[in-house]
Amino acid sequence: MIILETNRLILRHLVNDDLDDLFALYSDPEIRQYFPEGLLNLAETKEELEWHMNGHPKYPELGLWATIHKETGKFIGRCGLLPWEIDGKLEVEIAYLLDKSFWHQGLATEAAQGILKYGFENLNLSRLICLIDPENISSQRVAERIGMTLERKVDGIAGDNYPTLIYSIHKE
Repeated sequence: MIILETNRLILRHLVNDDLDDLFALYSDPEIRQYFPEGLLNLAETKEELEWHMNGHPKYPELGLWATIHKETGKFIGRCGLLPWEIDGKLEVEIAYLLDKSFWHQGLATEAAQGILKYGFENLNLSRLICLIDPENISSQRVAERIGMTLERKVDGIAGDNYPTLIYSIHKE
């Protein structure tokens, strides 16, 4: 099921056939270098895919979605909206991860902008965040390009003790 479309991308629910493509992303050290959990094996990738196939189990309107390049029809990543509890408050993160062969083309910004619009307009969310490794300059730029500002740095999210920058934006 298609969640949203941008000029160059289709974001849809993950399906079982996405496993090999998702695993290729999750097992690439360069793509996963800023993720606290690091590389995922095939079983861990399958578990995450199944977890998000119909949206997030607790919040089905949220989740990670297959990101398809319209021109080629190729699975190039997974992007979406993820719920987090931070300081006792529910936050919703715009998450983006793309195949490195599609980096530096503005696609992460396009995906993030589409997700931001979807979150504000379709889900009526009033605030969205990005959780970013302090060394991940490219992701920081994406957050800034979609209008987010750096809110603060925390020493970890969900008990992971991994330094994280929180970028945020409020619905106008």
